[in-house]
Amino acid sequence: MLNKTLFPTEPYTNVIEAVVPADSALPLVAPSPKASWHLSSPWPIFLGAVFLVSVPVLFQASLVRWQPELSLALTAAWLGLALWLCQREHTRLWGDLLVGFTWTWFAGSIYWGWMRWEPLWHLPIEAIALPLAVICLMRRQAVVGSWFYLGSLFGTVVTDLYFYLCDVIPAWRQVMSASPDELHPIFQGALARVSTPWGFALGMALVGILIFVGYMPLHLQRHYTWAFGGAVLSTLLVDGLFLIAAIAA
Repeated sequence: MLNKTLFPTEPYTNVIEAVVPADSALPLVAPSPKASWHLSSPWPIFLGAVFLVSVPVLFQASLVRWQPELSLALTAAWLGLALWLCQREHTRLWGDLLVGFTWTWFAGSIYWGWMRWEPLWHLPIEAIALPLAVICLMRRQAVVGSWFYLGSLFGTVVTDLYFYLCDVIPAWRQVMSASPDELHPIFQGALARVSTPWGFALGMALVGILIFVGYMPLHLQRHYTWAFGGAVLSTLLVDGLFLIAAIAA
């Protein structure tokens, strides 16, 4: 059931051709189980997804504060590299994955570069490429990248939901405009809110959701399911790193 619904394997044809042309550089899913799409272990794609969610965000977090225009311009470089990799049989899976990463980088550059002071805009901006991901999935193009993007977006939704339910959004706004010397009391106040029984119980529940949603697709030996699972599970790593940073501040 999971393989036929959440991760469709048959192409859809009711999408406007002009949106994603049939001759697009984005790779199509090979229809045969014997095709190269299914041959190798999905572990490299899983680890690649974890890396792309957890490591570049540390670099981008600093870049967007000082050079948001450069961060946004790098989107074109990432996309160019992704399409170049997609043109080659031996690297097209990595190019496909990088397409999804390009969407997350683009959204992150816009929000964290110019709109980070308003948390209400976070999810709408992070979801800016959602229509494109859906279209690509319907066309069976950039499937690995699309599911990677959806996994990353799902993790963002869960994290933001926790912030809203624990009422730490005011601290978010304060952190974005505070000087380094002012961060400590803000972080301490936010930690006090999440250290309550409600904050702990909610955190455990959402961690359980992330583990379940991230782990279940790994039962399917497909690169795109492992890209999705890796992106979801790596949310725990990223959130854990930021929690440690808040405690140490």
